Amino acid sequence: MIFSLGIPATANASSITIGTQGTDAQIWRHISKSSAAKQAHLTIHVKEVTDSVQLNQATGDGTIPVNAFQSFSYMEAYNKENPTRKLTAVGTTYLEPMGLYSKKYKHLKSLPKGATVGIPEDPANLTRGLKLLKTAGLITLKRNFNALGNISSIKSNPRQLKFRQIDGSTGPRILSDVDAVLMSNTIAQDGGLNVLKDSLVHEKVSRETNEDVNVLAAGQKYRNNKSVKKLIKLYRNKGIQRYIKNEFHGTKVEVIKPISALKK
Repeated sequence: MIFSLGIPATANASSITIGTQGTDAQIWRHISKSSAAKQAHLTIHVKEVTDSVQLNQATGDGTIPVNAFQSFSYMEAYNKENPTRKLTAVGTTYLEPMGLYSKKYKHLKSLPKGATVGIPEDPANLTRGLKLLKTAGLITLKRNFNALGNISSIKSNPRQLKFRQIDGSTGPRILSDVDAVLMSNTIAQDGGLNVLKDSLVHEKVSRETNEDVNVLAAGQKYRNNKSVKKLIKLYRNKGIQRYIKNEFHGTKVEVIKPISALKK
């Protein structure tokens, strides 16, 4: 079934529709009203769609030429499930770092042996959390660890950490019940936390986090479209980046990498 939003699939040199959601919608509404967009002679129509799968399907079939809300790994997983409506990443935007938070300890080295760590149970954030713990030197992972990895993928656990799988959205509420909690940046922000200041350790832009970088995704018909290329350039605008940094307290870390760098 084709998902229709009543939006013409026109994407010409002067006008384009971008589908988005959440804080990304806020960013793109700002960009659409910016002087940079006017100088680029580009009219941007921002369409907010809360259902991620429907948004990707609308982009895949050309109803919405381009979207901005998802990580590269999420897009790749969608493509595997939707081979007839595949998307192409056309530009990188930012990394929202996952962090490890604690109310009981102020430094990572203070986390004791046998500490209980809350970890999101959804597959994407579960594997991401395990990768962060590995990078922090708290665990090692089996060689075949991949996007389907879980707790059983842990090879060694020298600190004898205990894991409590949780609904990711409850992270801020259970901080007092466990020794530490892994949280996505969106959830942490909802709980009044800043990943750059309040976490014991957080993701950084590196090869380890390439797949977690957010991207602009286009349908096959629009992957080389001139207006889509203008969107990428607009996102890089220094004034736009200043706004994003100030509005989100530095927690949306700009990433300028070729798409080829995100692929394994």
